[in-house]
Amino acid sequence: MDLIEKIKNRIRLNQEEGEALYELDLFTLGELADEIRTEKFGKKSYFNINRHINPTNVCADICKFCAYSASRKNPNQYTMSHEEILAIVDNSVSLGAKEMHIVSAHNPNDGVEWYMGAFRKIKEKYPKLHVKAMTAAEIDFLTREYGISYDEVLDLMIESGVDSMPGGGAEIFDEKVREYLCKGKVTSEQWLDIHKKWHERGKESNATMLFGHVESRANRIDHMIRLRNLQDITGGFNAFIPLVYQRDNNFLKVKDFPTGQEILKTYAISRIMLDNIPHLKAYWVTASINLALIAQEFGADDLDGTIEKESIQSAAGAKSSHGMNLEEFVALIKNSGFTPVERDSLYNELRVYE
Repeated sequence: MDLIEKIKNRIRLNQEEGEALYELDLFTLGELADEIRTEKFGKKSYFNINRHINPTNVCADICKFCAYSASRKNPNQYTMSHEEILAIVDNSVSLGAKEMHIVSAHNPNDGVEWYMGAFRKIKEKYPKLHVKAMTAAEIDFLTREYGISYDEVLDLMIESGVDSMPGGGAEIFDEKVREYLCKGKVTSEQWLDIHKKWHERGKESNATMLFGHVESRANRIDHMIRLRNLQDITGGFNAFIPLVYQRDNNFLKVKDFPTGQEILKTYAISRIMLDNIPHLKAYWVTASINLALIAQEFGADDLDGTIEKESIQSAAGAKSSHGMNLEEFVALIKNSGFTPVERDSLYNELRVYE
């Protein structure tokens, strides 16, 4: 049976077959991915009204691709107090935000209580607000810095009101590439183990893949298969988010930036390979809003959200520092031929914009 027949018959592909997908032309891949997307979600494109908060940029780890960390090129260090974080939350809730997406650098000057106390205070004030916080990389940092186990950190997160985990810190799982990109940070095995433990607690998370830097196509397929294998065991991943590498203000010095075609192929291949992760997110922050809208035709069914403000990707050149206006976001999705659906953080539908 040839590759296209296998896909049409929903037969799972292996590493070699996954790599071969890149040899197919863009429109064939798009058609195959769109068929799977339509089967699952029709013309619905999901988004949420969320706010990204990045409470500190002081970082103990050194990642070559990062433009956000203050311990390298950025001399403007900051760490928010709980009061400052709550003031942002108050304002965002007044504007309709239903999710706080809280991701930080790995600040060695702030203890576990700085993290957990912030979550508790948010939940005490807004018990129905969804708190998505703490990447596996942050969890690993806390265990290294304070000598506590992954289990202890995860239990503290739940006690403090964290509802779900973002997928950051995955980067690329291939160990050689990872050593070059972010030596000393959470390993691929540790990242997967942390998410497994989180899922075993009945909680859900996302998964990411940073691509378009020094990794190979084979590395991307390997990354997807490792996620697919864990999802077979736990079923805890909500969405897969291929993050397009941002090239400004960092130490990676990538010369060959991926073309729009390569990015769209990677979205389509993600939809085909990851048959057990329901949602594929075209995170407009890294892909650009225009390419994210096109990605809806290549398997993506989610565009993340309005985000309001974002500091990490925009530090590396993404045009996301001030988020996206809700009315504009809805209009863009409609004009691209899809139906905007506001969702909550766990993909329950809140409002369909017909």
